Amino acid sequence: MCLIVFAWRPGHAQPLIVAANRDEFHVRPSLPLGHWDDAPQVVAGRDLQAGGTWMGVTTDGRFAALTNIRAPASPLGERSRGELPERFLRGAQSPADYLEELTRSLGHYSGFNLLVGNLSELWYLNSKEGTPRPLTPGVYGLSNAALDTPWPKLLSTRSALEACLGTPERERLLEIMSDARPAADAELPTTGISHEMEKLLSSAFIASPDYGTRAITVLVRRADGSTSMTERRFDAKGPTGETEINLPPTITQPAKTLD
Repeated sequence: MCLIVFAWRPGHAQPLIVAANRDEFHVRPSLPLGHWDDAPQVVAGRDLQAGGTWMGVTTDGRFAALTNIRAPASPLGERSRGELPERFLRGAQSPADYLEELTRSLGHYSGFNLLVGNLSELWYLNSKEGTPRPLTPGVYGLSNAALDTPWPKLLSTRSALEACLGTPERERLLEIMSDARPAADAELPTTGISHEMEKLLSSAFIASPDYGTRAITVLVRRADGSTSMTERRFDAKGPTGETEINLPPTITQPAKTLD
């Protein structure tokens, strides 16, 4: 993932709303959103080159999502960052325990941002900062820097998400993440890459012959734990397919009794 905007609202009728873009080279193979054959409780896309995933949920309410930290001068990590969401989704540790354990092995990975959570809490770890922290209710954005770093595409998509929280319809969330307008030159961040690449990567939706937005994923979780996920996929020529998955409630409501 290279851009995630999300609303975390515990106690709300829709406590978690996520809209995210996965940007990647078009030649890198992956499987679309779905239940994994070897872990049916996991619902996620799957990287077929190094394994792992960029965003997913489980049938019992776990959630994980990842973005890379852009640092072109830094050496590559010896392990794939995609295993970080995967391990959490496959496991049973609390978000806090999982991230605390992960802090002891950050040197194995290139820079990353990681979100992990369940039905009651959502945690964040930036590998450069190295300190996990629980997120308080709010609307947030993640790109390829720290949480809420004010890059133009993060500000515009986060604002658009805030504006539609009253009725977070699937098509509106997909539309927000489909914005292909680049930032103005004066607003471009400086991250150690060429001006041309900064311009290309400055839009929420990235399109080029070799690299671009491969998938838009939107997620809406309701208070009973039921979850709707949609993944719209792309290649260099345009849309290639769409998958929608609806997970049933995970919280059993108490039976009503008659007096």
